[in-house]
Amino acid sequence: MKSLKIFLDKKVKEFNRPSFIARDPVSIPHGFSKLQDIEISGFFAAIFSWGNRTTIINKGKELMQLMHNAPHDFCLHHTDSDLKTLLHFKHRTFNTTDLLYFIDFFKTHYAKYDTLERAFFKNEYPHSPYSVESALATFNKYFFSLPDVPGRTKKHISSPNKNSSCKRLNMFLRWMVRRDNNGVDFGLWKSISPADLIMPVDLHVARVAKHFGLLERSQVDWQAAKHLTEKLKAFDSTDPVKYDFALFSLGIDENF
Repeated sequence: MKSLKIFLDKKVKEFNRPSFIARDPVSIPHGFSKLQDIEISGFFAAIFSWGNRTTIINKGKELMQLMHNAPHDFCLHHTDSDLKTLLHFKHRTFNTTDLLYFIDFFKTHYAKYDTLERAFFKNEYPHSPYSVESALATFNKYFFSLPDVPGRTKKHISSPNKNSSCKRLNMFLRWMVRRDNNGVDFGLWKSISPADLIMPVDLHVARVAKHFGLLERSQVDWQAAKHLTEKLKAFDSTDPVKYDFALFSLGIDENF
């Protein structure tokens, strides 16, 4: 396992650098400097993150342009005319019905709070310690607490309670929470330690993890994400999800 750690650490260093940003959905929030704009654009980019990365990035940019490249202001102060410009937006199964609900949620949330962090965590770490599992379950309930939730929209926000791997939400948390000096992840949220994050696991990451003997579970679900995270803690207990850079990129860029 020591040789595997050396190899994966090398790959983390190779990919966890600014040159990684342009080809990844994390490039969407990197187009902003205001906290709330980073949060909203990053959330959409993460939710859109299935399928071809170029398409994901292009759809993220398209939506930000429709929001006048000021998503926080748009969500809080849009007019009916502004919303009409969104009526033809679509990304795979994410359509206008879903988008309008997301915007309604952001308008409601940001009218009360300065940061989306409060939707996941109510207090700052370490005063009220959280688990990501409870945070994601709480967020799912909170996100769908508005009146008249479209049934179809619920499939876009996963929950550990349904045994989903929650890949996209875990990736979003990685962006918001991880703190290093490499410029990819933002490290803006302080309510939870990077040590407590859960690996974003999709089919690519699971395949590579199985190749290296880091994952035995056949289903790509919440238990698989937790098991893989525990394995990676043996390599770095303070920052296990940094290996997302290695496992994901090995699967996508190097066809492991």
